[in-house]
Amino acid sequence: MDKGLADALSRHPCYNVDAHKRFARMHLPVAPKCNIQCNYCNRKYDCSNESRPGVTSSVLTPAEAIDKIGFVRERIPELSVVAIAGPGDPLANDETMRTIELIHDNYPDLTMCISTNGLMLPEYAERLYEKGVRFVTVTMNAYDTDVSSKIYDSVIWNGTRLRGKGAAERLLKNQLEGMKKCIGLGMLVKVNVVLIPDINDHHIPDLVNFVKGLGVYIVNILPLIPVEGTKFSDMRAPSPEERKRLMDLCEDGVKMMRHCRQCRADAIGLLDKDRSGEFVRTGACGSGCGPVNVAVNDTVRDDACIAVASDDGINVNGGFGNTPSFRIYAYKNGEITEGGIVKVKEHGGVYGDAHTKNIADRVISLKEADIIIVKEIGPRPLKELNDAKKYVHVASGNVMNAILNAVKAHRS
Repeated sequence: MDKGLADALSRHPCYNVDAHKRFARMHLPVAPKCNIQCNYCNRKYDCSNESRPGVTSSVLTPAEAIDKIGFVRERIPELSVVAIAGPGDPLANDETMRTIELIHDNYPDLTMCISTNGLMLPEYAERLYEKGVRFVTVTMNAYDTDVSSKIYDSVIWNGTRLRGKGAAERLLKNQLEGMKKCIGLGMLVKVNVVLIPDINDHHIPDLVNFVKGLGVYIVNILPLIPVEGTKFSDMRAPSPEERKRLMDLCEDGVKMMRHCRQCRADAIGLLDKDRSGEFVRTGACGSGCGPVNVAVNDTVRDDACIAVASDDGINVNGGFGNTPSFRIYAYKNGEITEGGIVKVKEHGGVYGDAHTKNIADRVISLKEADIIIVKEIGPRPLKELNDAKKYVHVASGNVMNAILNAVKAHRS
């Protein structure tokens, strides 16, 4: 491994466990189209508190992505990796290569990374390498076509939709060819495997042993997330113990990624501290990226009631959908006084009926509030609050400063 690649590896939070608490990554959601349909994937749901692949609050153009990198870098100096991981498949979108070219020209010191299903990887491997990409992740859930045909509904190849074993054979052929090309060029390849009970769980040890023989650098075994609206919506998610047992079994001569957070397509920050909610786009990226102030109520009174997502009363540190409680404050004639605490119900879901109920209950719980201050919020709950005539202010840091800034921002 040459010195440049070794240095990039030392600062890559996904490929190097020692880096994930010190270096940040940024996912650029510039690739909405996908060329396969997985039985576990539905990209239409979105909430900033939902962390899974295929989810984003907005899709950026290549130019907007470059502007946003500069904005984020000023605020997160530990940013070391920029990646394209969707929300569709990067290599099914022309915008991906344009974005990579712009990163190569404007931010040559940042490490570039791409995550793909591998269908188009043979065609793009050399172009990716020429533009500085050295880290490629391929989601490969089986190397047996009988197993694979149970996981993928269809594959679009040369304008034709393939199904069943034909789809599985085409996808596998291209994945293997693409990974071999990348490894031969000197790129580090990570394989993501979605652990699906009773479908591929028995097959994964053989799969890992197989890709190890290809020269894959690291393997990431991910638990299935059952998602509403998919063929696997009613399937059981594997337990953490099941995942750990498989990783322990497979960790023989190949690294296992045990610190994965199944990141969103617009994730920003450390793996353990996603900050994408701070950088939600409000308009054209050159003028609108960054902390969001959304005024939906023009009648905040001098005696406004304010709800803040804070677990300690010191800092704003909760997202709208995942904070267990809101602290209530009264603002009157320039003075802030503390009120009580509103606890909210937890429905244990980030999608589907449970997610809908979770949002609705939180909006009802805050019916007396004029201003709501959170660290992050997705478009769906934001719309609910908009309809309820609430003013939403997204911030982090000191609670009192956030309250003053919210009142000032609303009245400006």
